Amino acid sequence: MWLTDGQKIGVALTSFGGLFMLLGVILFFDGALLALGNILFLGGVTLIIGPQKTFYFFARKQKLRGTVCFLGGIALVFLKWPFIGVIVETFGFLNLFGDFFPVILTFLRQVPFIGTLLSLPYISAVADRLAGSRPSMV
Repeated sequence: MWLTDGQKIGVALTSFGGLFMLLGVILFFDGALLALGNILFLGGVTLIIGPQKTFYFFARKQKLRGTVCFLGGIALVFLKWPFIGVIVETFGFLNLFGDFFPVILTFLRQVPFIGTLLSLPYISAVADRLAGSRPSMV
């Protein structure tokens, strides 16, 4: 499956959004970087999956608590409460995107260096527990 030009821009915006949020946290919860990261992340997700699917993803009844916390955290960052906003936003992010963690873990285990690292005994147990995946009985 090939990405359209809009989706490629969306991937870049989402990546830069994550980078700016990470820098905002590293630089002692800098509100400007966190706000810019939030805007880029939401814009990137919208470009990747489209406006209608983005709305339906955030508006699903099962994801309502995550959506309220995620958007509430973004609002707190905009209202100059970055520390509390990031905590609330992280809780919402985990509720919204937590279903994707086993898929991400499976992908990372196939990457050459990272897969070897994730196969180490203690790291494997922690990664399985965090992702919520169960070891197969076979």
